Amino acid sequence: MNRIPMTVEGEKALREELNQLKKVDRPRISAAIAEARELGDLKENAEYHAAREQQSFAEGRVNDIEAKLSNAMVIDVTTIAKTGKVIFGTTVVLINLEDDQEVEYKIVGDDEAEIKIQKISVNSPIARALIGKEEGDVVIVNTPSGSVEYEIDEVKHI
Repeated sequence: MNRIPMTVEGEKALREELNQLKKVDRPRISAAIAEARELGDLKENAEYHAAREQQSFAEGRVNDIEAKLSNAMVIDVTTIAKTGKVIFGTTVVLINLEDDQEVEYKIVGDDEAEIKIQKISVNSPIARALIGKEEGDVVIVNTPSGSVEYEIDEVKHI
């Protein structure tokens, strides 16, 4: 089975979502189904069908999260010696060599990625180009709008 890399924060977020689904959403949905059943004919009962759909989505998400957590490889980058090398979980400060703009990204698992808060997936083109490189290296990242050249300014273990 493939191991799924995730940060400590990513694992915590998944566990919290799983807890929410099991302890809050499941009982709420079950109550909604029971209430809708009392309304009579199930064939034309929109509330019943909506509740069953919610139940199906919630159960699918519970199964998905449980599978990911069972295959998780949690990496705490703060416990890894700093070598200046880009690895999963590190925060990388890059300088765009074309316009000297600085950008900072944290390399995280697929479920944690959110570009708005500078978290990029380990499977993204930028992360794939950065992994294994060191501070001072120049990296060419192929993007849909063309190639961009970055210099790795700093690798942080935070």
